[in-house]
Amino acid sequence: MAAVVAMAVGWGGIALAANNSVQGAKKEEGGFDGDAPTAILIEASSGSVLFEKNADELRAPSSMMKLMTAEVVFHAVKQGEVKLTDEYRVSENAWRKGGAPSGGSTMFAAIHSKISVDDLLHGAIIQSGNDACMVLAEGIAGNERTFAADMMTKRARELGLTQSTFANSNGLPDPGNKMTVRELAKLARYVIQTYPDFYKLFGEREFTWNKIRQQNRNPLLTSLEGADGLKTGFTKEGGYGMIGSAVQNGMRLIVVVNGLDDPDDRASEAKKMLEWGFRNFEARTLFAAQQPVGYAKVFGGENRSVKLASPQPIKVMVQKNGTDKLIARVVYNGPVRAPIEAGQPVGLVRVWRGANMAMEAPVYAAESVGQGSTMRRAIDGASELVIGVFRAGAEKL
Repeated sequence: MAAVVAMAVGWGGIALAANNSVQGAKKEEGGFDGDAPTAILIEASSGSVLFEKNADELRAPSSMMKLMTAEVVFHAVKQGEVKLTDEYRVSENAWRKGGAPSGGSTMFAAIHSKISVDDLLHGAIIQSGNDACMVLAEGIAGNERTFAADMMTKRARELGLTQSTFANSNGLPDPGNKMTVRELAKLARYVIQTYPDFYKLFGEREFTWNKIRQQNRNPLLTSLEGADGLKTGFTKEGGYGMIGSAVQNGMRLIVVVNGLDDPDDRASEAKKMLEWGFRNFEARTLFAAQQPVGYAKVFGGENRSVKLASPQPIKVMVQKNGTDKLIARVVYNGPVRAPIEAGQPVGLVRVWRGANMAMEAPVYAAESVGQGSTMRRAIDGASELVIGVFRAGAEKL
């Protein structure tokens, strides 16, 4: 049974729910006025959503999908399953479909040559080489289809990307390649936080392979202070898109836009959204570390409920000069069966700004709850049985 505990959270002593999200705010009131068909802007540390527009619409991710390929390789290296010094052979398939003869973005890998995983990652990330991705996929999984369908999709689900689907390793046109800007932002945040050494590749300005020097395709690197990633993309089906990230005054923002008609619009839209975020938002603490966030109902315990808290401060981004009103909801599967150990994960606290969820964070039992008496367990069992009967009857109505 899913349980929800709602509480209103506000600033300046006002505890009310807002009717308007940041997305819905008018431009003159500090809102963002964007042209991208799908877009999202998040703060990396808390995951707070500052702006979103059609963020859950599935679209062709184009070369932005290479971020998923890179994460699969990063993870394999971290797990010791692949070494950066491992070398993979460039097949005729990878050379013809993703290399020089293809006419697309390529690292110009020579047919039948052997290239290290390290160099292939440079080619895939900095040069957006379709051939580099295909060589990695074939080298790790045997063929690209298996790499995409099994390894990329499996890994995406492990990271909580529930809608993303993959048919190849590089984002070349295929109906099976679909992602949302929300899931691209979530993936970017994970890569930034989990692989700081690998992430540096996204900010490198150029890479030379086969005596051919190519510039990083990310225009933000030379146009926005603090920009250090991540990936551009274009296909006819998906339009022009970009995942961008930058740090200013110790705050990192991540933007994803997709579906634009022009590469210049893509660059200006991403830059404009990041600048708006840096200019208008700041972090506020909703709950201090170990501060009670709510309570969860307990089944068969010596206490009827258990206090919930987080070992880390729960923060959310709010507009500097705004009057954001937020609602926090604790969501858990309950009642929670005793015994319960202090520090045991119980559920999530989700913070909503109007109709949009601004952020979520896990919450844990702040105290231990021992098992109750036989009588207490019997009473709780009977109560749950009655509730179950009423629920089943209601579902038939």
